[in-house]
Amino acid sequence: MRPVGCSQSREGGFRHAAFTLTKDGMRRRIFFLAAAAAGTLASPGAVHAANRRRFSELPAARRLQLRHVASGAKFSGIYRAGQDVDPGAMAELSEVLADSRTGAVRPFDAEAIDILWELGQQQKFGEFSILSGYRTPSTNRAVHGAGDSQHLRAAALDVEMPAAKFDTFGEAALRLARGGVGLYPQHGFIHVDSGPVRQWGGGSARSGAAHARKLSPAEERMNRMAEAWATMRR
Repeated sequence: MRPVGCSQSREGGFRHAAFTLTKDGMRRRIFFLAAAAAGTLASPGAVHAANRRRFSELPAARRLQLRHVASGAKFSGIYRAGQDVDPGAMAELSEVLADSRTGAVRPFDAEAIDILWELGQQQKFGEFSILSGYRTPSTNRAVHGAGDSQHLRAAALDVEMPAAKFDTFGEAALRLARGGVGLYPQHGFIHVDSGPVRQWGGGSARSGAAHARKLSPAEERMNRMAEAWATMRR
């Protein structure tokens, strides 16, 4: 039995149904399509707000507060709940952590953000002050950064650190062993990244893992980078 309003045809050896619509049927179809569009084409802001509400209700929600020292841009909110990362929040974080010289944005590595969050939880940190997040190749060259710097991947953070907290935060970062850790007490910041586990720099961290000593060529390069970066911030 053939459905009402349906004719059958054969094209290229494939059989299919060719439907026709009456005027009333066409009106109903337009109405339902319009209603569906109204329900699904919400503004990006509304979608992001809804995601924030949903994530805030989930267990193990991770909240972070930070500002970029050079630009003054800030982020405050939940970026992850359990295994789920909020894409809208990560997009905001990527903008806040953009290259400070050019404003270029690259999607930031969620694992690097997780490292910062975990250290903040351990050390009871409030708002983080970030000196450097993503770097373009030109910015990386300007500060004498390593050619394979994790900043180029948007997977590294240089965190401004008060002298009173430097030792304990540095120790915690080294114990965490989740990526790279660079200690720069003379410049007041600690580098953390989500790359291979390694460490460099020197200072007064009491863990014994980073005593002042003769630096390797790679560490000397990192010191020059830190000095150049400090000069650019003045």
